[in-house]
Amino acid sequence: MKRIAVMTSGGDSPGMNAAIRAVVRTGMEYGFEVYGIRQAYTGLLAGDFNLLTSVEVSGILQRGGTILQTARNEEFRTPAGQKKGIRRLNEHKIDALVVIGGNGSLTGALRLHEQNIKVIGVPGSIDNDIFGTDMSIGVDTALNTILESLDRLRDTASSHQRAFVIETMGRNSGYLALMSSILGGAEIVITPEREPTMEEVAKALEDAYVRGKSHAIAVIAEGASYKATALTEYLTGNPNVGFEIRLTILGHIQRGGKPSAFDRLLATRMGVKAVELLRDGQSGLMVALNGRKMDAIPLQDAISQLRPINEDYFNMARFLSR
Repeated sequence: MKRIAVMTSGGDSPGMNAAIRAVVRTGMEYGFEVYGIRQAYTGLLAGDFNLLTSVEVSGILQRGGTILQTARNEEFRTPAGQKKGIRRLNEHKIDALVVIGGNGSLTGALRLHEQNIKVIGVPGSIDNDIFGTDMSIGVDTALNTILESLDRLRDTASSHQRAFVIETMGRNSGYLALMSSILGGAEIVITPEREPTMEEVAKALEDAYVRGKSHAIAVIAEGASYKATALTEYLTGNPNVGFEIRLTILGHIQRGGKPSAFDRLLATRMGVKAVELLRDGQSGLMVALNGRKMDAIPLQDAISQLRPINEDYFNMARFLSR
């Protein structure tokens, strides 16, 4: 094996650049040429390959986003699109590929593996919903961004005796909402996994008001069955809540920013491990954090289900909010 490629796909997450840097410099250590594929599977189909050296990845460790950019691509989901992608890899004499991204990106990696392309996946998703790894690249930074925002909102909420509804990312997983509610001292959390009724949310805020609190916070994941806007309207129309209600949707601010120390280290370890697996002739695997150890699991297992949330955290959020 002489030539490998790396791409970042799906939603960007802080730490992806650290993973790219690790793949490039580890590949060079083992004598590989490393190519970057711009804009994920879209770039793969277009043949947008560029040689990466130590110079190209210098100074990117601390940068958010991804220097390779990312995109979503429907054509690659088709058998014809996959064959076109394989043709592009062969045209550029690429022997193996590292795919950094979430569930959809890893599914694409598996399809290539099934057609005899050597592929290793690296989990990158701020939702922390990828099965088989304790943590994905970007989760820690996103959580810290949410907490900083929550702390700031609490300051203004206390000044005006308001209750804030705060929406976090998490379409299929409530991990960010749940953890930020525990660490940010919210009164109640709404997630796809456990969803209190609007009446129960109102009662939690009412109880905080009656107890004499100067503020209250409800955190809701974007994947909840009812929208944050609908919840805000309901609470505003409920006079028993006591507080004046405000809504903040954090949105894409959760994706950006410099990666935390944890994410830089995690991404670096995962990038190194991915190249080591390719060096050893492995394919069809995803790098995974297991406790303090860096392991690998089959891509098929990683995409077979979503990562479950520890039930203990839900109970913790419930009794700590009282």
